[in-house]
Amino acid sequence: MKTHLQTLIAQALDALLQDGSLSGPLPAEIPLERTRERAHGDFASAVALGLAKTARRNPRELAERIVAALPPSEGIANVKIAGPGFINFFLAPAAYHAVVQEIIERGDSFGRSELGAGQRVQVEFVSANPTGPLHVGHGRGAAFGATVANLLDAIGYQVQREYYVNDAGRQMNILAVSVWLRYLEHCGERFEFPSNGYRGDYVRAIGARIYAEQGGAYVLPSTRIFQGLPPDEIRDASGNLVSQGDKEAYIDALVERAQTLLGERRYRAIFDLGLRTLLDDIRDDLREFGVVYEKWYSERTLEQSGLVDKAIERLGAADYLYEQDGALWFRSSAFGDEKDRVVKRENGQTTYFASDIAYHLEKFERGFDQVIDVWGADHHGYVPRVKAALQAMGENPDRLGVLLVQFAILYRNGERMPMSTRSGEFVTLRELRQEVGNDAARFFYVMRKSEQHLDFDLDLAKSQSKDNPVYYIQYAHARVSSVLRQLREKGFSRDMARGHASLARLSEPHEELLLVALSRYPEVLESAAINHEPHQLAHYLRELANAFHTYYNEHRVLVDDDDLRDARINLSLATRQIIKNGLTLLGVSAPEVM
Repeated sequence: MKTHLQTLIAQALDALLQDGSLSGPLPAEIPLERTRERAHGDFASAVALGLAKTARRNPRELAERIVAALPPSEGIANVKIAGPGFINFFLAPAAYHAVVQEIIERGDSFGRSELGAGQRVQVEFVSANPTGPLHVGHGRGAAFGATVANLLDAIGYQVQREYYVNDAGRQMNILAVSVWLRYLEHCGERFEFPSNGYRGDYVRAIGARIYAEQGGAYVLPSTRIFQGLPPDEIRDASGNLVSQGDKEAYIDALVERAQTLLGERRYRAIFDLGLRTLLDDIRDDLREFGVVYEKWYSERTLEQSGLVDKAIERLGAADYLYEQDGALWFRSSAFGDEKDRVVKRENGQTTYFASDIAYHLEKFERGFDQVIDVWGADHHGYVPRVKAALQAMGENPDRLGVLLVQFAILYRNGERMPMSTRSGEFVTLRELRQEVGNDAARFFYVMRKSEQHLDFDLDLAKSQSKDNPVYYIQYAHARVSSVLRQLREKGFSRDMARGHASLARLSEPHEELLLVALSRYPEVLESAAINHEPHQLAHYLRELANAFHTYYNEHRVLVDDDDLRDARINLSLATRQIIKNGLTLLGVSAPEVM
């Protein structure tokens, strides 16, 4: 409907160009917004105000000329000029009735478009280090990223969903050592577990699995392992510091000791088993959450294929590298970053940043028109340095979009739940899903702007009340299904064509409000997709559900009047279809019975 009006305005402007009443350039997109008050019409355009200066005409006079040049349309009941030159469009009831028919005829495809014109977009999200199960914080990034991808797909983009697996580097080495130490404990060795190791029960489980599969093949006396290491930081059960030490230096020395004592083959076996176990768990967890990827990209392949060295060479060839204190630095400050960044340490090892540069360069070389990263909000400072590296290598940094997701904080009975992967004290995504269900989790994660903190209320998510938005929306869908069952039970016949022909009978205020709400769906979908804001769709669905529940509570659908009954059934069916379409994009089910 909005597109139709924009097309009419564009045709009117073209006519004015042809007769010399207007000179270019014309706006790339015709400004048109829904009005806040129905008294001002259904849509309003400020196009005349925007063109008045170049046209050298009074805005109101130009608005009059535009209105006079508008092609005729059965969907428009009236057009009025307001204020300094706003053009207000009043739609004919038939325009809204046509939407009902189109919704029912197009079904699951209603609202979808080809706006993206098949452009290739990669959405990379979650990408949590495989050092532990996904927790509720990761869940928000998963739901948000998956929904953004669904929305882009719905408006015609060719989307690839990708998970970047950080299967190399320091954190994975710390995990491997943690697994080995728990394995040794399982074998009877006794020692103080490192303060900076991974402490979750899942680490114990992996250690026990190694023993079940390999027996004592990896056992070494703890005295050999810990002798001569720098002191660790020691705290008591209350978290008070008992003994001062350097926990970072200690864990790094412990990693090096493990690699030396075990040798490459045995150390790699432990490393890989920990990685595979946790990555399989992450993959299964996400799949059960309705999040499926087209590609899982291994960080190791960057090093094995020489892509990290290639990226560093490109930066060097562009004269954006220099040596200082034995390290190799990227001159990122030349592109607006707050300071320069190390890409290769003095020991010759490349940094995480160097890997990220290589990874993003490789993404661009795969031919994506746009690359979207979904990162935690704590990575906001990382954005300018990655864009700087791309620009330094001759790539267009605007092709990279970074969407930041704030933390999700879980509350039960008003109390905040802990969330620390290292300490092992956290609520996993799987536990959350088991408690509140996938539907509530997916919806609650996206019902606020991603940049805003999210307080996830477990009690609300489990409640069956109108205060629980996902339950309220799903109940509207189920209510329509209940109407159809009652229709059969009462012995009424239903004629779809008669319902369409009788839509003019829908003249009650609540019916008109519901018709307007239904017509907004394609616009909401397009806006949510282009702006990467799933919460727009979530809020719309709640508003639509409220409009339907209010209507349903005030008016009987199954009246004796055949024409009116079928018209109201068609209105209800259209509502159910839009709710289903929207929930599907959010990764939420649309139940027939509740």
